Amino acid sequence: MTAPLGRRAGRVTANDGVGAYRVLRVADPEGPEPWPGQFYMLATVKEWGGGEDDRPYLPRAFSYLRWVDGELHFMLEDVGPGTARLAALQPGEEMWLVGPLGRGFELCRPGDSHLLCGGGVGVAPLAALQDKLGDAPALLGFRDEAHAPGAALLRDARVATDDGSVGHHGRVTELLEEELGPDVVVYACGPPPMLEAVRALCAERDVPAQLALESGMACGFGACFGCVVPTKDGYVRVCVDGPVLEAAALESALLPGVGH
Repeated sequence: MTAPLGRRAGRVTANDGVGAYRVLRVADPEGPEPWPGQFYMLATVKEWGGGEDDRPYLPRAFSYLRWVDGELHFMLEDVGPGTARLAALQPGEEMWLVGPLGRGFELCRPGDSHLLCGGGVGVAPLAALQDKLGDAPALLGFRDEAHAPGAALLRDARVATDDGSVGHHGRVTELLEEELGPDVVVYACGPPPMLEAVRALCAERDVPAQLALESGMACGFGACFGCVVPTKDGYVRVCVDGPVLEAAALESALLPGVGH
């Protein structure tokens, strides 16, 4: 689970559409098996830049969706120039991989029930965790019908959509509120406002939770301090101290400058 030094090239084996998302599959036979919640810094080997001088983009941080016999799967959405380039990759093209990086989820105590809660591309590390656990229900939130097919990447999922086009009409945290009970441990990943709602709800109910925080990262190694988040013991770096942190340790799941 420790990343080898430097970056390595992986060859894209598939690029599949899943509603509004893409799932990239990348051969990584020389890389170690990652642990759910860890992430990679991704870039393309060719055409990774924009503007008149073709200035390179920064690598993009992505939690892995699955690891299958030396092949990595990543879930992404085209929301800007970097993700647009990744979304356009074709089988046979190469990507730079740095990872696995960061701290992943810690499995709960025997006898506790697992409950997964995710939003948008934040469902990716929960798919990896569900594969490891074997049996864990999932509560997943999406914007609309175009994004809801992302729920098919997990098993036994209840879905909420902001516009009510699929499943529950409302926030995924409304489903979470219904499901919380004794001996439950929550594992969550999604946009910061969603994670803050999960943190606050679990604190109110005295339910343990682990949150995989989403953050833009410039380096992935803790050098730039661009992904800090406040805890009760001061600020920590999401890329090296996380991305998975105990909810009870956080003052807030919102990154500096991110509002509700």
